[in-house]
Amino acid sequence: MRARTVLVVAAHPDDEVLGCGGTMARHAGEGDRVIPVFLADGESARGEAGAAMIGNRRRAAILAAGRLGAETPIFFSFPDNRLDAVPLLGIVQTIEGVLRETLPRIVYTHHGGDLNIDHRRVHQAVLTACRPLPGQSVQRVYAFEVPSSSEWGGAALGPPFEPNRFVDIGRWLDRKAAALDAYAGELREAPHPRSREAIAALQSWRGATAGIGAAEAFAVLREIER
Repeated sequence: MRARTVLVVAAHPDDEVLGCGGTMARHAGEGDRVIPVFLADGESARGEAGAAMIGNRRRAAILAAGRLGAETPIFFSFPDNRLDAVPLLGIVQTIEGVLRETLPRIVYTHHGGDLNIDHRRVHQAVLTACRPLPGQSVQRVYAFEVPSSSEWGGAALGPPFEPNRFVDIGRWLDRKAAALDAYAGELREAPHPRSREAIAALQSWRGATAGIGAAEAFAVLREIER
């Protein structure tokens, strides 16, 4: 199979590993080019202390990408947890610029019913930027789940996350765990959904759902066969 370019468009550094780190490692291991893209800085909503940590968060994202076999991430600096204050067109045009430069065939992004406003905004912007116009390179768009956001949404925010695509990540669990270590400061103690124990349990449950040992789950947003 010819190598493909895979774009992972996330709101914040750490969302990519939580949502599809094992799948990213699998794509890279199978020869695909994997590029993480982050729209918001992930820290500035935490005040002055957070603003001082933006550089650390970016360094963690670069380290995580290397451990997954992905390329150095593309960073933008939209305000953390305030993407609803940014004109949607500006976010869409930013993503369109990346699409023109990278010509991906596959895009992974957030679920539209997440609790986090930035996740929902990125979901909408990605679907808009990837609309299937003539000449569009993107053939597949998948939504991933992010613990402590996807399962905490409600009916007023959008439909619940209902996966219909499961990716076996059994061979790539060590790489995902190593990438999560880069974001150790963002992990929590059990029984928080972002604890190592809960993440491992989710991988096991998604795998059991599909009859395999460990998996990441996705909602298919669009698939086009050419």
